[in-house]
Amino acid sequence: MSLTPPADGEAFPTLLTRHLCFPVQALDGTTVQIGGRLQLPVGADGPGPAVVIAHGSNGIDSRGQAHALDLNRAGVTTLELDMFGARGLAGGAAGRPAAAHENLPDVFGAFAVLAAHPQVDARRIGLLGFSWGGVVTLLGATRQARDLYLPAGQQFAAHAAFYPACWIYNTVPGYALRGLTGASVLVLVGGQDRYDDPGEEDRELIAGLDPVDRAHIRTVVYPGAEHGFNMFEAPYTYHDPFVHRGRGGEGLSAPIRRPGPPPASKWSSFSGRR
Repeated sequence: MSLTPPADGEAFPTLLTRHLCFPVQALDGTTVQIGGRLQLPVGADGPGPAVVIAHGSNGIDSRGQAHALDLNRAGVTTLELDMFGARGLAGGAAGRPAAAHENLPDVFGAFAVLAAHPQVDARRIGLLGFSWGGVVTLLGATRQARDLYLPAGQQFAAHAAFYPACWIYNTVPGYALRGLTGASVLVLVGGQDRYDDPGEEDRELIAGLDPVDRAHIRTVVYPGAEHGFNMFEAPYTYHDPFVHRGRGGEGLSAPIRRPGPPPASKWSSFSGRR
């Protein structure tokens, strides 16, 4: 993968990188070994913030590493997951789990791995996801999911969901977005995203929320941007039954030069950085 140089001459961070596996209990009762890439900034003072990164339907691609490096430069540890490999899934609409909540054990298992690491402050662990991973990110922001997978007193401190098919929540069975934990939630979507149809993402997501939950969510819409706007790969099309608000059809993922990965300041709510 080719990455553009950091802005303003900023150097790539010095990292301690580890590839690891950890066991999680899948919803069918079996145990799967989830793989991940752990990137720890060298020279950090004391336990600091960390972010779990969840990929989209096509699996790991340029987005995870680009955002990981952006966060690492700010002193944030990252753990990017491979949620499909252990399940023998190839990715794409026909090669992903039947429902996004099947990957909730993976992200909460990653939380436990990070919370046990001496370089990580368990009170400042965030969750970031793209597309399919964005859906997992939002589902992981509910008290129901938190209480199912984590001990009392622990939860993700912040959530960032990129283009998470905004229309499905509180509409499609299994995608309830109610009873949020109170952690801040950032949703970033493209105004031309074909999953929601142009310009409707913010309105549809907010309309399905309880007012108490709505107060915790901030939505940013990028005019003219397609699904996958922050990837480095060439544009590509695909068929997905969730496109066009569940009518199905051809989707398009396409990068644009701007916006790039959001600055690490977006995570100041849990990292303590300003």
